[in-house]
Amino acid sequence: MKLLTKTTLYFLLAIIPLLAASGYLLFSRFNAQINERADKELVYEELQWIDYLDAATASGNNFILRSPDLLIYPEDGPATNAPELSTIYSARAGNGVQIPFRQLSDVVAVNGVTYRIFIRKSQEQKLALVANIATSMLVVFGGLLLATLLFNWIISRRLWQPFYESLHKIQTVELPKMQALRFDESSTEEFNQLNASLNTMAAKIHSDYITVKEFTEDAAHEMQTPLAVAQSKLELLLQDSNLNATQAEAVVQASDALQRLGKLNQSLLLLAKIEANQFEATGTINLVDVTKKYLTLFDAVIKDKELLVETNFTGDFGARLHPFLADSLVSNLLGNAIKYNFQGGKISITVTKNDYSICNASQRPPIKQENLFRRFKTSPENGETSNGLGLAIVKKIADANDMTVRYEATNNVHCFHVANK
Repeated sequence: MKLLTKTTLYFLLAIIPLLAASGYLLFSRFNAQINERADKELVYEELQWIDYLDAATASGNNFILRSPDLLIYPEDGPATNAPELSTIYSARAGNGVQIPFRQLSDVVAVNGVTYRIFIRKSQEQKLALVANIATSMLVVFGGLLLATLLFNWIISRRLWQPFYESLHKIQTVELPKMQALRFDESSTEEFNQLNASLNTMAAKIHSDYITVKEFTEDAAHEMQTPLAVAQSKLELLLQDSNLNATQAEAVVQASDALQRLGKLNQSLLLLAKIEANQFEATGTINLVDVTKKYLTLFDAVIKDKELLVETNFTGDFGARLHPFLADSLVSNLLGNAIKYNFQGGKISITVTKNDYSICNASQRPPIKQENLFRRFKTSPENGETSNGLGLAIVKKIADANDMTVRYEATNNVHCFHVANK
């Protein structure tokens, strides 16, 4: 949920109960005022009828009067002279609709005779008036709510604009260009503090990036030379005729270990360079062409393991990659399919416009998703064999170049799918 939406919801939670309570209080007060006015009219009308009774019964005659809204008749018992006011409902003749009435009931003594007086007034017009007022209140409060929300939205956007600008800069900045990243000052103190911290952090990140970049470049030059010298010395030593079989085997083992160390060094350096964004895409590369090239390069290994390679190129899969990364992506996926295949197994390569997949037969169990792209992660199911760095490199290349890598395994067939985001 966006910050602006969240603040608007909190604002609604505060203002809607407030408006509802205000509307209820106004309506209650208005209703009480109408009833109070009706009650005063009823009391005043009662006084007029008492005066009329006093004049009409002066000769000693009893008085009885009946009408829809008035009833006066003699009654035994003492006079109370205390009007009782209440609201009653009576059905309208013809349609049976219940109409509210405000009614006065009182017992008075006039010329020595006790009379019961009932006077009532219809509140039907009051209902219409109340309905109109309620509708008007809803319209006014609704308009007020919408206007307040709009005003709050506009003000919030203006207040949070520096934050959104800083967020956009963070989302779009590239690591090599972080040195030029600057967060502007704001009229809001808190945003100034945030931007100052971001400027400091950006400078530190750029400094660390330069340090890592220089380290990888220096390591690539400094470590490769000693490894190459050691490898050449071992090869010269193997040519010594004075070596016995045991010594020669030890030298071969050392040479193999040194070669693995060299490859490991190259892979780690490649990962470091990818993470430091040192490979910028120079254009769109067709992975079909890269695949054909590596099928030719791996031809001897494929024939040695008697593997059947099936290709289905129905489209050109274009990837925006540095050429070296395109080679690394394909060579690692294809090399992985060859390495973990069995003698006489099968490799299927399918390329469409939107998907690049390499599948290989294998007697190994599926790799757990949480361990799939972890470096040197061993698996008990695979006899504690490490995944190495190949899949980690594939994942890093994909993440750094807006691509996805998906793995699936069914019926002893392992597949890796690469797609552009």
